[in-house]
Order: sequence, then C-alpha cells, then structure tokens
Amino acid sequence: MSASTSTNNTTTGVQTFHGSSLELRSLTMAYGDIEVLRNVSLNVAPGTTTCIIGPSGSGKSTLLRGVNRLHEPKSGDVLLAGESTLKVKPDILRSRIGMVFQHFNLFPDHTALENVALALWSVKGMSKAAARERARRSLAEVGLAERADHSPRDLSGGQQQRVAIARALAMEPEVMLFDEATSALDPELVKGVLNLMAGLGRRGMTMLVVTHEMGFARKVADQVVFMDEGEVVESGTPAELFDNPRSKRLQRFLSEVL
Repeated sequence: MSASTSTNNTTTGVQTFHGSSLELRSLTMAYGDIEVLRNVSLNVAPGTTTCIIGPSGSGKSTLLRGVNRLHEPKSGDVLLAGESTLKVKPDILRSRIGMVFQHFNLFPDHTALENVALALWSVKGMSKAAARERARRSLAEVGLAERADHSPRDLSGGQQQRVAIARALAMEPEVMLFDEATSALDPELVKGVLNLMAGLGRRGMTMLVVTHEMGFARKVADQVVFMDEGEVVESGTPAELFDNPRSKRLQRFLSEVL
C-alpha cells in the first residue's frame, strides 16, 4: 500500500496529492453470458489523468465498476500501486479508490457535512469529531465550506456533485474514478465541476475519467482511451487521438461529436 496520499503545501495552503499507479491486465467483464468488456489492458501512471471516450454502450462505465469491484471481473486483474485489487476486501479497496458517479447518491436526510463524514467514521473508524473536522476540510477543498450544514435539497446540482467529490476526497484515495460526473448537470454548472476535476489532476491525483466532454479530455488528459464494443480501439495523447486518429471507427466517432 502506498504512503499517505495527500500533503499540505505550507507555502500555498493547497493540498497536493500523491496518486498511485493503476494497471488493468486483460480485464474482462460480463453480465451473465454477455461479455461487455473484453481483454482490456491499460496503464495509468501515478499522478496522471486518463480520459475514456466512446459511444454509449461501449463498456466505459463497466470498466470503472470493475476497477472498483462494484462488479466483479470475469477474468484479468487490476493492480493498484502494483498490488492486485482482487486480493483486497472491497470496502478497503473503495477507501483507496474513490468514485464519483453521474448521479450524486447523497443521503437526502443528512447535511453536506454528514454526507462527507459518514464513511470516515463507519468505514475508516475515525472518531466523529475527527471525521467532521476532515469533512469540513474536504468541503472547503471543493469550495463548499459555507454550505456544510445544508441538506442536498438546498444545493444546486453542481454543488451536490461537489459534495460527492468531497466525500471521495475525504477518504484520501490513491486514485479517483469519475463516471460521467457532469452529464446530469445543467450546462451552466458543468464548467465549475470540470475546473475542480482539472485542479485535482494538476495537484497530483491519479484520475480515470469517463467523459463526453471532448474539450476537457483534450485540455486535461495525459492519455485518452477510445473504447467501442467493449474493447480499447485506440489510445494515446490527446493530440494523437484528436488530431491524428488512426482507426476509421474513431474518425467516425469524432466527426459525430466534434
């Protein structure tokens, strides 16, 4: 297991992260007899951002669920900091790999602070006082310090998604997974969440991001992966994929979305 994944830069007051490497080895995922992901291999270097693009139904979200073991792989392996995640208890794994979903999954009868603190005392075993203190820091990280005592219904969609990101960050993960984190937001709220995600990447968080936001992928990603029909069709730098796509399938996809 890697060392502590975050430190505070005392000169700037900004938290920096020490993300871990992530490696997928021939990952295959199935629902019943139907394989939705086939032999996907992928390397994500520590502190880098990989964006996964592709048409709906291509297996992008399933890939993230396999990484976090929300759905168990049929075969293959996922290595976190060189260690197989299949040998780690799922609850422990999910404290090391944070995930932010399309829908915010907040508890409606809890405040923003309580939503962030809950897993800290129930999963990590922190005292409630310590969990609340870390939750306040995490909410401040995402610009919501003044909304800590608000319930989800009193927050905008963008603010609710920020709470979800704060909840994942509070666990001090080594990797962050984002599954279409902005697709449920009104257009005017998308930019703020994307800027927050970009900031996490600049500060050293390892991120695997499924997104339809091509501008974000081009600007922020170190690596872009194009998936179709459960397989990786093409991967490379943003310039390679967006400016010089090699496969006819990627060329067709980009002509439709750009």
